[in-house]
Amino acid sequence: MKLELPDGACLEVPDGATGADAAAAIGPGLARAALAIKVNGEVRDLARPLPDGAAPHRIEVLTDRSGEEALAVIRHDCAHVLATAVMELYPGVKISIGPAIEDGFYYDFDFPEGVSLSDADFEAIEARMRRHIEADEPFERQDVPVGEALERFRSEGQDYKVRLIEDLVREQGVETVSLYTNGPFTDLCRGPHAPSTGRIRAFKLQSVAGAYWRGDSSQPMLTRVYGTAFFSRSELEQHLERLERARANDHRRLGPQLGLFAFSEVSPGAAFWLPAGTEVFNALVSLSREMGRERGYLEVKTPQIYDSSLWQTSGHWDKFGGNMFVTEYEDRQMAVKPMNCPGHCKLYSLERHSYRDLPLRYWEPGLLHRREPSGTLHGLLRVRHFAQDDSHIFCTEEQIQDEVAAAIEFAFATYRIFGLDVRLELSTRPEVRLGSDALWDRSEAALMEALESQGLAYDLNPGDGAFYGPKVDMHMTDSLGRSWQLGTVQLDYNMPQRFDLAYTGADNAEHRPVMIHRALMGSYERFIGILIEHFAGELPLWLAPVQAIVLPIADRHLEYAGSVVGRLRAGGLRAELDRRGESIARKIREAELRKIPYLLVVGDREAESLPDRPQVSVREHHGGERGAMPLEELIGELAERVRSRSIG
Repeated sequence: MKLELPDGACLEVPDGATGADAAAAIGPGLARAALAIKVNGEVRDLARPLPDGAAPHRIEVLTDRSGEEALAVIRHDCAHVLATAVMELYPGVKISIGPAIEDGFYYDFDFPEGVSLSDADFEAIEARMRRHIEADEPFERQDVPVGEALERFRSEGQDYKVRLIEDLVREQGVETVSLYTNGPFTDLCRGPHAPSTGRIRAFKLQSVAGAYWRGDSSQPMLTRVYGTAFFSRSELEQHLERLERARANDHRRLGPQLGLFAFSEVSPGAAFWLPAGTEVFNALVSLSREMGRERGYLEVKTPQIYDSSLWQTSGHWDKFGGNMFVTEYEDRQMAVKPMNCPGHCKLYSLERHSYRDLPLRYWEPGLLHRREPSGTLHGLLRVRHFAQDDSHIFCTEEQIQDEVAAAIEFAFATYRIFGLDVRLELSTRPEVRLGSDALWDRSEAALMEALESQGLAYDLNPGDGAFYGPKVDMHMTDSLGRSWQLGTVQLDYNMPQRFDLAYTGADNAEHRPVMIHRALMGSYERFIGILIEHFAGELPLWLAPVQAIVLPIADRHLEYAGSVVGRLRAGGLRAELDRRGESIARKIREAELRKIPYLLVVGDREAESLPDRPQVSVREHHGGERGAMPLEELIGELAERVRSRSIG
């Protein structure tokens, strides 16, 4: 059997050889370090025979240096060890599923009546898990007939395993299933697994949550235990430290604490923006408007509610109907818009256009509504009511490259303002899509050509395009090392065709425009949530809702403090006066907690300064005392930082 290694070298092993045999043939050190083997892109157990076939199989032996794929293997191992420990400590528990997930793993359990689990139980469970890890119990795979597996799990009272197998038979017609055994525990599982439990070197149980079986609220509520695992104690500790920082930075905690927004059950999934938060929101909309105007974008305003015929024309009624708020009025079925693109297509169609009008760049910070399930709502990051910095560009075929390049330049210019570095990802045709393969070939090639003509590096993400066209997504990594998808540029031949859009060409004939969907911040809500967490609530001066607060030491200083606030506001700064009769120490402490960038203390010395040269005592948030300085000098300095949108 011929194998191709990652460096292109060839390796020959006997027919029937396993992944472990292949690792040993490469070298004894690799054989000892091997966790699993990737064969033609599929990660498999080392103990499984390599697949038959004449063509050389591409293989890669995974070790603890193989990154996320190797981590996923040991995290899956850890989920099985968790289930082993729970079944020993809680007789009668029924087990569901236990996959590896991003940053860890979980396992779902159905405990006997009267038994519940909390974080307080983790110490005992972890101690039992360590026993099985130290015992270095092998993971052994067995492929058995469906009937045998059903009989086994029925006899053990493991109803969820029985249902899983029955679903596999009904949906996929399987005749055999794989079981994995480690120590006293046997589970229905596809694998893969490492050779033994001893490969798990550092783990931690993290939280307990409720989860419906199969995510269906009509099904039983199970207890989900989350955990994580790493190859070393230091990696685990670094991860836990990042999680602690993430909890401290959580926008759901900081937002209300800083007086930016709140949520209420009277409108779940919709933020109530307080005055301070509205300042932040409006500052971002103003940024979009200003930068867009410089680049030839035209602001438009389109309706909130449309007849269902519009959504049927666009294709969203079938594809996205379950996520739309639908109502009826005067015997017409209507829907609140979940996106702007069909409305912008309709707007384009209401006027005649010449090739001289193109490219036509519509922009609308439009309000949108989506029926997101309650369980998916997450602060500002996943909401039902939001606004996007949404644009749709109508252009000729010949203008595609320039317009895509310009949209990406716009994105990079926007992110630079916040000090964000981004990477690009090109997502191609999904399995369920509109339009012919020829149309997709054309649109994918156009996007690739636009990226490559600008010398822009990008990752390929096959199958993740929008249902109407391929897209370029922009991803950033925040201060906690987490990746976020921000903006997107999408090329669409389908929507103009479905709406029968046209422009008159130089030849006086009608032609079909191409449509480019473009959002850079995504939704303003989500972008603000990301910024709050990235900056730990300490927004840059230009974006801070209150840029300076004036703190009079005593009531006799209130009049002077008020005049300072007036001058700050006249200089274009967002300033506030703390009129309370609290001690100056308390005022400073509370202003620091609000993360206000500049604290201006005024007392006798400042109040007695010359009228034409007023003084303030300046304190920067986290920057310490700057001492007394002329007010006009400070206003000039801060106004310049706001004007330049400095993040320093």
